[in-house]
Amino acid sequence: MELTRYPELTDAELTTAMNHAVQQVRCGLQDYTDNMKYPNSVNNFYPLMDNTEWTNGFWTGEVWLAYEATGEECFKQTGLKHVDSFLDRVNRNIVLDHHDLGFLYSPSCVAAYKLLKDEKAKEAALKAADKLITRFQEKGGFIQAWGPLGAKDNYRLIIDCLLNLPLLYWASETSGDPKYRDIALRHIHTALSVVIRPDYSTYHTYFFDPQTGLPTHGVSHQGNRNESAWARGQAWGVYGLAISYKYTRDPQYLELFRHVTAYFIDHLPSDLIPYWDFDFSDGSDEPRDSSASAIAICGMLEMAKHVDEEEARQLIRDSRILMKALVDRCAVSDPACSNGQLLHSTYCRSTPTNGCREHGVDECCAWGDYFYFEALTRLSKDWEMYW
Repeated sequence: MELTRYPELTDAELTTAMNHAVQQVRCGLQDYTDNMKYPNSVNNFYPLMDNTEWTNGFWTGEVWLAYEATGEECFKQTGLKHVDSFLDRVNRNIVLDHHDLGFLYSPSCVAAYKLLKDEKAKEAALKAADKLITRFQEKGGFIQAWGPLGAKDNYRLIIDCLLNLPLLYWASETSGDPKYRDIALRHIHTALSVVIRPDYSTYHTYFFDPQTGLPTHGVSHQGNRNESAWARGQAWGVYGLAISYKYTRDPQYLELFRHVTAYFIDHLPSDLIPYWDFDFSDGSDEPRDSSASAIAICGMLEMAKHVDEEEARQLIRDSRILMKALVDRCAVSDPACSNGQLLHSTYCRSTPTNGCREHGVDECCAWGDYFYFEALTRLSKDWEMYW
């Protein structure tokens, strides 16, 4: 798809969107300081929950983005209260037997350490990195996503884990111990060898033989079918490649980023809001997944920092075009309509192939809200990422 015929987000629109995003977080502090947000909204409003889901770090990440934007003490105090909760969670191993430690601890505790040099945040994030590397499987050379370690029915990686690796890069930089980075590099080497197809679409998950470690087959747990391109998975590929390129400068990651990103853009519908799977396009009545676009935009803006001037200009221009579509069609500007940031996300759409439990369809989702706010922040300043 050629994006140049679409308008870019203007500076005035960016400022207005940023102000709305900050206000949405401010309005949420009363309900979501002692509580966390459920992974997805229900009728566009988030239920309350304890800090037990893989998504809880995203709300704290929004709080830190609001603090960066304003310097207001209310955001700082809420963020630090959440740090206490995340430290308690890792100390007591509360629902952490999965690979999503990066999603939990990067936008919450790594962010707090980068912004405030908070020692409890550093302790929590390093303990989370220690927990994450226990899921590394020598046979196959990957971080097992879900399930009991070594279980045949879950001996697999998933593309989402590319966003858990930054916790390991950070842990090596902060501790001086190379073991975390080494495992991240081994995982991404394995992942990229299997999840990217010849046409640069991506598998959601890939299985390995637990006896030999050899890759066996790719399937989709949340896409339309095993050989389709799940939109959010493709976006995880865009952003995950950009982040790993930042930390490694491996030229292979840059080249793959270009192709995976081109696939994402080329398969957008005419209104630029992706359907939940790229099997669907204009004319379909299937739901959208606005969160996929927000994630991809963040990846494009990160990579713009590491390429030549001409390529950077194109990435920033394309990002501003995609952001205008999100702001115009999906952004929440009135707290009476929703306590989220980004409408029309899809957590999980069930199909006969994927077998997942359908929920969070055409709702706000915690990660969509966070990455939308992060993308606005990236367009507003030269931002040091939490990842």
